[in-house]
Parts: sequence; C-alpha cells; structure tokens
Amino acid sequence: MLTPNMNYSHLKSSYLFYNIAQKTKAYLAENPDKHLYRLGIGDVSLPLCDAVIKGLHTAADDQAKADTFNGYMPECGAPFLRTKVADYYRARGLSLEDDEVFISSGASDELGDILDIFDRSNRSLIIEPAYPAYVDANVMGGREIVHLPSSRDNGFLPLPDEITDAELIYICSPNNPTGAVFSKEQLKVWVDWANERGSVILFDAAYEAFIEDETLPHSIFEIEGARTCAIEICSLSKTAGFTGTRLGYTVIPKELVRNGMSFNDMWVRNRTTKTNGVSYIIQRAAAEVFTPEGQRQIHANIDIYKQNARTIMKALDELGIWYTGGKNAPYIWLECPSKMGSWEFFDLLLEKVQVIGTPGEGFGKCGEGFFRFSTFGSPEDTQEAARRLVSLLG
Repeated sequence: MLTPNMNYSHLKSSYLFYNIAQKTKAYLAENPDKHLYRLGIGDVSLPLCDAVIKGLHTAADDQAKADTFNGYMPECGAPFLRTKVADYYRARGLSLEDDEVFISSGASDELGDILDIFDRSNRSLIIEPAYPAYVDANVMGGREIVHLPSSRDNGFLPLPDEITDAELIYICSPNNPTGAVFSKEQLKVWVDWANERGSVILFDAAYEAFIEDETLPHSIFEIEGARTCAIEICSLSKTAGFTGTRLGYTVIPKELVRNGMSFNDMWVRNRTTKTNGVSYIIQRAAAEVFTPEGQRQIHANIDIYKQNARTIMKALDELGIWYTGGKNAPYIWLECPSKMGSWEFFDLLLEKVQVIGTPGEGFGKCGEGFFRFSTFGSPEDTQEAARRLVSLLG
C-alpha cells in the first residue's frame, strides 16, 4: 500500500497569508463599500521597468524567427545571464566565476529545492521570526529544526552562542519580516562559526537592493571565509518587480566542499536532472535588469517604495511606537501598541481603519506582540494608511 509523505501532517493547519486573505474576504463581504489599504503581503505594485519590457518584447520577437528561435535553455542558466549576474558581483569587488551562478525561477523555489543536496540528518537552524516557507520546507522534508529566537533586545539580529548547533543555517538579511540587517562584523561571527563546525549558511539576499547604508553587506560573500561555508540565493521579485515574471539566482562557490563532495557539482547534477531551465524570454528580460539603464530604472522604482517606508516610519515616530527596518529594507517591524496581541492588532486595524498588515505571530512564537508592514503599496494608499494610523492611535 502506498504511504504518503507523513511529514505533511506536521505542518500547521493553515498558512499565514491564507488566514489574512480569509479575514479580509469576510470583512469585504460584510462591507462591500470599503476600500482596504494593503500593507500586508509583500507583492509589488509598480509595473516592470521599460528596459525589462523592451527585453520581453525583443525576446518574444526572437521566438517568431527561425534564426533567433530558442527551445530548451541550459538548465543552469543561459550563459549571457550567468555572466551578467557574475558581473554584478564583480562590480562590487567580489571574485566570482560565471559557472558559480545558477539561474532559477525564483528564490522561494530555490530555498526549498536546495535542501536536496543535504542529507536529511542535517539539522536546520532558523532564526525567528522567520519567513514561514523556511520552516515548512524543512517540515515537509522531515528535517529537524533548531529554532533560534530573536527579540527587540538584540535588534532581531541574534548571534550563535555556545549551545547553538546545527548543520544548515538560514540567514535572511535584510530580513523578512523584521527588516533588520546584519553588519559585516555580525556576519563574520556567523561565517566563522559555520566554518568551525563545517556547517553551511543558506543566505537569503532577496532584499539586498534596498540597502542604503553602504557599510552594510549586500552579499554574504563580502565576508572573509564565506566561500567555504555559504550559498547565496537572490531574486528579482522585489529588486525589479518580477513577482509575476519569476526569476532568481543562486551562487554556489566551488570551494564549498564537504566529505569530498562539491556542492557546485551536485547542484549542476540536480538542475540538469530536475529542471529544463528558465524560459529564454524571461532570461533575456532579466539580463536588462543588469544594464546601466535597467539599474537606473529599477532603483527609481525602489526609491518610491523607500518613500513609502519613510511615510510609515514618520507616522510611527509621531505615535511613539518602536520599530525596526524601513531604512535598509522594504519591511517595517513594529511593536503592537498597548501590549496587544498581533492578531488582535490586525483585527483592530482592519475593522477601524481598513489597514491590512501582517501579524507577527505568523512568523513564529517570538513574533507575538509584533506586526509587519510592507512598503510595496501605492504611495497614495500608503499615505492614507499612515494618516489613518495616526488618527486611530494618536
């Protein structure tokens, strides 16, 4: 008799954003005349930049002509795009070979798939509050999870201590949900700790383009020693608005070896076995992101999201509410006022001022009492949401 993967029975009964969707759906059913100000789910609101759109059109036209048509693409990524991404790192002074870059359909896909190259006996350390998919991917795989709590006391940037122990370490910086960013000195502690134990850091750099303080690292590979203990996974979803277009990339250094096994070689074999690559049209469009014009245009959009962050932060400052994030990240993590629970605060904002955020409890136990705002909404809605917050809580 067939046996299903029973690890799925250990997953939480419902997903954070599903619960939010159900609550908002029920509210709108009772209040169809109300407009919701959505500062919750981190989907972008601005369209793709002109350079990317032109790239999409050119690539689509290529597919209409026999001499420029492309069928299956290389599973690990088209050479033209792998070079563009590697050049992006090299421009920051980082040493990277083209074939250390792997093109993917997005960071979320890769963060789950990458577990294939690690033995199931390896434990995963997850800093909480955490992006829920980190936890769920490991639960589905039957992997033991070591939860490392963070708090306001350490700025939601914990460091390993003498009792911390795991083979895989998830680090997201700038962080989702807290918006906190590790310094080079703090990441050096993690890199040294991983190298001492032979552990591997899975570094989620999906929000690196939002860093304003250039003393902060955009990449784990800015840290000495990282090439022997880290894999970096990034995405164009928030960098260039590819949430509906889907493209990301993963960097696996050739020095990353355990028990005589090269993780770079293993990932080549994994991708050539399990995927047929990302479409030519999407990869051509993505290449435009890394041109001078593409960089100028995507950062013009990012600047709009950063202005949204300043709008929300100004309101929170006026209200005297503690928060982190916002300046170097597209998320703002705040302490719920009056010691409210995070779902209690969600209901208050929805019912009283029609503002949608994300309850911190959904990101782990130590997120209780905190709340996340996303800065990806329209400027108009963000300004009105901030005004309503001040009116309600002031």
